[in-house]
Amino acid sequence: MSPVRVMIVEDSLVVRELLRYIVSRDPRLELVAAVASGEEALSAIAGARPDVISMDIRLPGIDGLETTRRIMAERPTPIVVIADAVEDSSLHISMNALRAGALSVVEKPVATTHAGYESVAGEICTQLRIMAQVPVIRRRPIGSEWSGRVALATPPSPPVAAFGQSPSVLGIAASTGGPPALAKVIGGLPADFALPVLLVQHMGAAFMEGFAAWLDSVVALPVALARDGQRAEPGRVYVAPGDRHLELGSNLVMRVNESAPVSGQRPAATVLFRSLARQAGAAGIGVLLTGMGEDGAVGLADMHAAGAQTVAEHESTAVVYGMPAAAVRLGAARAVLPLDRVAGHVMRLAMPGTVP
Repeated sequence: MSPVRVMIVEDSLVVRELLRYIVSRDPRLELVAAVASGEEALSAIAGARPDVISMDIRLPGIDGLETTRRIMAERPTPIVVIADAVEDSSLHISMNALRAGALSVVEKPVATTHAGYESVAGEICTQLRIMAQVPVIRRRPIGSEWSGRVALATPPSPPVAAFGQSPSVLGIAASTGGPPALAKVIGGLPADFALPVLLVQHMGAAFMEGFAAWLDSVVALPVALARDGQRAEPGRVYVAPGDRHLELGSNLVMRVNESAPVSGQRPAATVLFRSLARQAGAAGIGVLLTGMGEDGAVGLADMHAAGAQTVAEHESTAVVYGMPAAAVRLGAARAVLPLDRVAGHVMRLAMPGTVP
């Protein structure tokens, strides 16, 4: 198998050389270009023909966000954002780059003598290899970005079944492609939404606080990291902290813990959904969005068996049709819907009579 062709876009010479060293150590990766600006990246991409791009966000001239937008509009290529996890402004721009079409965010490497270097370097190489395999499409402004994809015809909206129990809690999970998908779904819910929302997003632990702050800035509902022992209140979104499972306990009290990863994930969507099946039963709503792998499918099946309303994202809009596809194969989803129809369906379930 040919190695993955990598382009590095990074304005710091020190970091650029460190990334060059990290990529060169992995025989499954081949460095085809290393440039210092967005302008250079846009000029070099046609000749370099990278399979994946490592993208810095804080660039001189055209920044990484605008460079990402132009690449995804003109020459779609998988992009992995390399960001400083402790800089709020950098994180905010990084989240917007995901919305513009980048696939994931990983932590910027530090000196080879730093204690966390090997872990960060390994994660960068893993993300570059994995994301190079993701098919990407030309991106347009949010809301119309899927119009160019050829896929199965999307289904009609399913009828909302009456299970005799009013919903009490909404659980949502996503992985690759999740931040913009979550912004669209949660952004489609009103400020007076009647249920608490518990959320799992697969992302590096260093980025979770920044992700929650970014999501809070783009949706009407208040968003924050969940705390152990905190009661989930209606109209609020609670994000699983980095490297911690999030579960629903009795009386809507949340539990955040360090129990073993499930299917290699912590937080795991299946852990959240299984807790909703136990505690909420038919009064739960579970939504599984875009993501690589199969996390969440078994948990959504448990919710389905408990009588809950369950939703999986349709293939036509999923950036990676892995997690929702696994749920569909298990028969775990009562509704399979494209992204722009998920919020409306959830509203009909949670607040009947408020949506035509």
